[in-house]
Order: sequence, then C-alpha cells, then structure tokens
Amino acid sequence: MRTLPEPVQNLIDAFARLPGIGPKTASRLTFYLLRASEELSQSLSEALIGIKHQTGLCEMCFNITHKDSPICEICASEQRDRSLLCVVEEPLDVLAIEKTAGYNGLYHVLHGVLSPIEGIGADDLKIKELYRRIEAGDFQEVILATNPSMEGDATAMYLHERINKMGLRVTRLALGLPVGGDLEYADQSTLLRALAGRQNLD
Repeated sequence: MRTLPEPVQNLIDAFARLPGIGPKTASRLTFYLLRASEELSQSLSEALIGIKHQTGLCEMCFNITHKDSPICEICASEQRDRSLLCVVEEPLDVLAIEKTAGYNGLYHVLHGVLSPIEGIGADDLKIKELYRRIEAGDFQEVILATNPSMEGDATAMYLHERINKMGLRVTRLALGLPVGGDLEYADQSTLLRALAGRQNLD
C-alpha cells in the first residue's frame, strides 16, 4: 500500500485532531495547502504560533485577551453596566451574546461545565474565582447563561444554590421555541421548556 510522505501525513493527523474535522476533511485541507501559495502557508503558520504566544486570559473574567493586556476590553470599559454579571461556559459564548448588542454588562467565563462522567469538578473550572469576584464586586444580578444541556443545567443549579445565598438576584436565560419555529417540529424537551417558561402578554 502506497504511503504519503511523512510531512503530509503529519499535517493530516494534526488537522484530524481538531473538533469537527474528520479524516476526509483533514486530507482535503492538507492537499489544498500543498497547492496553495507559500504566502498562505506562511501566514497560517504565523497565526498558529501567534495564537499561543500572543494571547492570554483576562485576570478578571477569564475571557481571551491580548497577552499585553491583562484586563480585556469589556472588563476595562467604563461604558459597561457593572451591576450585571453574565456567567458563560466558553469565550465563544461571549462573542455570541455580544453579537446581539442586547447586553451591556460584564462576563465571567467558566471554561467548561461540571461533568462527573468526565471527571470535571468545581475545582477544574473558574468557579472559586467567580465567587470571589461576586463577593468583592457590587453586582445586583447574576445571569447564568450555560448551555441547555444536562451538564449546563447541572452547573447552573450548582451555581444558583451558592450565589442565591449571597443575596443576589440569580436568573437563567429563557429557554424554549426558536423564533420562526413550528410546534410540530419541536422536540419534547424544547416544548416542555417553552411551557415552563411561558410569559404574560402584558
């Protein structure tokens, strides 16, 4: 059986380790780069090195920031509402909420969720840092914006129990039917959440 040159196979294997990329996609990406210009390969290489050496975590919210800036732009901004704190699982969740332009508070990134099956406990996440931040801050409301999954719900319940004792208002993102969705195509879990979260038409 004919084998590929080692550098080619190494790149295919490296791509295949990325989430959402299977062997076929990894091969296509590799052979595209083989045909691409030297400039593209060089810029990709520099970007990969840069993302590891020029980024870090914000010392306050643990979102991704430039290594030269220990505090991210959101935490440093005087225009943000410092009475609101939105707790999310990952930095990508911050981007998703920011795109809505409907939230102007601060964030706290947990970097995961509680998952006993995978051996992920409270000490593996930024939960202690969250409690310290709440105790030292002047927040009025904490929004738990973890994903509507079993682990996300369990993490939200875990955090709610402790934060509620601190005397703060604790809320959870509304869950239910998507805009433009049809009831007949909604799964049972989504319908149950929509019913439980129904609102008055005032």
